Amino acid sequence: MPLGKLQFLPGIDKQDTEYGAEGKWIDSDNIRFRYGLPEKIGGWESLLVQPMIGAARDQHTYSDLQGEQFSAIGTNRKVYVYYNGSVNDVTPLSTTLPAAFTFTSGTTMVEVLATSNGSDVGDFVTFSSVSGVSVININNTTMENEFEILERIDADTFKVDIADLGVTPGTVTTGGTAAGAAFQIPVGDAVSASGFGWGAGRWGIGTWSSPSPAVNINSTRVWQLDNFGEDLIATLINGKTYTLDTSAFKAAPTTTRMTELTNAPDQSNFMIVSARDRHLVFLGTETTPGSSSTFDPMSVLFGNQESTTDFTPNGINTAGFQRLSDGNSIVSAVRTRGDVLILTDNSAHAMQYVGPPYTFGFTQIGTNCGAIGPHVTIEAENVVYWMSDGTFFMYDGTVKTLPCTVQDFVFDNLNLGQRNSIFAGVNLKFGEINWFYPDLESIYINRVVTYSYRENAWTVGTLNRSTWVGSDVFDKPFATEYLPSSNATATPTVIGVTPGRSQLYQHETGTDANGSAMTSYIESGDVEIVEGGDDIMFVRRYVPDYKNLAGSVDMTFKVRQYPGGIQTTASNATVYSTTTKVDTRIRGRQVAIKIESDAVGDNWRYGTLRLDAQPDGKR
Repeated sequence: MPLGKLQFLPGIDKQDTEYGAEGKWIDSDNIRFRYGLPEKIGGWESLLVQPMIGAARDQHTYSDLQGEQFSAIGTNRKVYVYYNGSVNDVTPLSTTLPAAFTFTSGTTMVEVLATSNGSDVGDFVTFSSVSGVSVININNTTMENEFEILERIDADTFKVDIADLGVTPGTVTTGGTAAGAAFQIPVGDAVSASGFGWGAGRWGIGTWSSPSPAVNINSTRVWQLDNFGEDLIATLINGKTYTLDTSAFKAAPTTTRMTELTNAPDQSNFMIVSARDRHLVFLGTETTPGSSSTFDPMSVLFGNQESTTDFTPNGINTAGFQRLSDGNSIVSAVRTRGDVLILTDNSAHAMQYVGPPYTFGFTQIGTNCGAIGPHVTIEAENVVYWMSDGTFFMYDGTVKTLPCTVQDFVFDNLNLGQRNSIFAGVNLKFGEINWFYPDLESIYINRVVTYSYRENAWTVGTLNRSTWVGSDVFDKPFATEYLPSSNATATPTVIGVTPGRSQLYQHETGTDANGSAMTSYIESGDVEIVEGGDDIMFVRRYVPDYKNLAGSVDMTFKVRQYPGGIQTTASNATVYSTTTKVDTRIRGRQVAIKIESDAVGDNWRYGTLRLDAQPDGKR
């Protein structure tokens, strides 16, 4: 008999049954569609010898006036800037106080007194100008390091651990002092928690032996990063805003830190720079900066044009504010088509520069289309895409529902308690929008759903990236992975630092996962080779077809007699670029195929599979 072609539509379809998805693909991992055909995604490699501390929750790339490139990364514990091949800690300081040490013979825990320091467990402090330490095995230089606070005794006193230094205090003569104890701004949570009992709230909340107090949601710490000209602006979601002088940072990258932005609000849901007219805009914020009583989660506050410090409206500036309707709070915003698209938890609004005296005009353009989290919104080629509650949307001048063939699979298994950690990123080279999210089995990001707007195709996978930025500044996409159990030596060196690291990767590099094999597969729905599906089919051989096949792929054929029947493996063969055909004996009414690669250096794009098949009776 002549060979018959077995062809499939691009994209993953999980809305239908495996039998109903005939002629379609139903599952994948590390796959993209290009020219209508599935292929293995590009690899990635680490950019850092030592990872960062904490879970990365935003990343922003930008260039300065000289064209030098930067990537700012905000974790739940620190802020970093990647520059010239390394990351530097630019976390703001909250206060600097004198401190006194108390050592105890035989223990590595050191008690520190710094009056009204305001710190908590997990915060960071750096001691400088240490003197008077007279302890066997310990000296002044030993204590001139950065430490993580591991125990809080009271408002003035805490403990750090010097065990990482490999020494234990011997006989203690005096404790010593530090002229400077520089405390960084308080750290935040890596995940969200709410309710009662264990896991609800940070360590030490409440009193010993008393019932656990009711705790509202402790939301994971999320940053919103942007640049105003060449300077970095960083807003803590529901917190303060900080800035980094990029020129000063370039001159001294290891010592320059962010500082609190003068006159900015103390609490904001989001921040964005209106690039065309250069206004710094705060959303869900205080209408009078610094006055907590004026906080309004539906307000928009914009500063004077070309200013990052003037937010008080008057007759000669362009500062002002506006309250939006339809929603409970503003969640996210993105620049598009020269305007700003603002998303509340329920609606979409266009913010357009109109000039004096109003500065901006606001128009509601959609309802029942709110954003599910602060970083679920992304713009690509003048179209905005975002994840809502149960649906995906797009805005190309009109708000539209984005049809999704994996919608139930994503939203029925989405951990909504961690919605603030969901992150959207664009891969411009391949026309892809990625949403990285945690499923119901995880409190950390462990899955990705991807929409190819060029192919109009969806894929799913297990790529865990807590942030992702496209290749608009650097040549290739940058992304971070959070490793909650990692104790790897981190940047910067912190004595007594607890687990939790983020690694920075450059994507679309090579074919492997940072030097290790990347498992990649795609699986089809059931297909009836014999039209009507009444007869059993018999396949005696098949002819594989791949483009740019490097290494090998495993091809598995699975058969079943009826849609509700048990699926069994009928053939499994390894295919190479030199493979011309595979002889086999496959018998069944419906057949499904799975293509998989799992070795270092494997790379492939699927072509058209041809089968030598014929009817073989009815039972």
